[in-house]
Amino acid sequence: MAEAAIAAGRPPESVSILPVTKGFPSEKLRDIVDAGFQAVGENRVGEAEAKRDLIPDLDVSYHMIGHLQRNKAATAIRVFDRIDSVDSVRLARRLDTVGASSERPAIPVLVQVNASGETSKGGLPIDDAVGTIRSICELDGLRVQGLMTMAPIDADDRRLHEIFGSVRTCLELCREHIAGFEGSELSMGMSGDFEIAIAEGATQVRLGTVLLGERR
Repeated sequence: MAEAAIAAGRPPESVSILPVTKGFPSEKLRDIVDAGFQAVGENRVGEAEAKRDLIPDLDVSYHMIGHLQRNKAATAIRVFDRIDSVDSVRLARRLDTVGASSERPAIPVLVQVNASGETSKGGLPIDDAVGTIRSICELDGLRVQGLMTMAPIDADDRRLHEIFGSVRTCLELCREHIAGFEGSELSMGMSGDFEIAIAEGATQVRLGTVLLGERR
């Protein structure tokens, strides 16, 4: 990571790691916190809820990085400290509503964009994402801290640069044109492509196997 950041003319500390702990036992989270990490990424509401119940004393922030169904929004805002996968206005409005009813302070979120065009990937279509993100930013119960994306696992380097670069451009447009868009976070890049994501401006990379080893 440090090498990729330096090669891109960026300080290494400008990029953070979000350990992806889905499929790992709760005791692994203790090791992660002991290693100095302050947040983890989980894909499933139920799995994250079980881990929090098993280790309620652990001082770590939970981020939802998988697809979130609207009917699980109420549980999600209780379990997760940030929702990194807001992929529609409908989900954003649901989070806004349940957050207001729970009297929780504005919920930190990232908006997921789909820059590859893959139908199997969630997220807002990149071509009209700015207008939709503007609508999400108008919701008082959410703090839109930035964007998140996923690239195809079989994309070559040229395509990865295109995808990640387009999301960086989207972030810049949102910063310029949307009031209330914080825009401090650009979460993109995983175990197989994080160097290119960093080269294209990622502020956070989501690492599982390459960081934590094989899942059981």
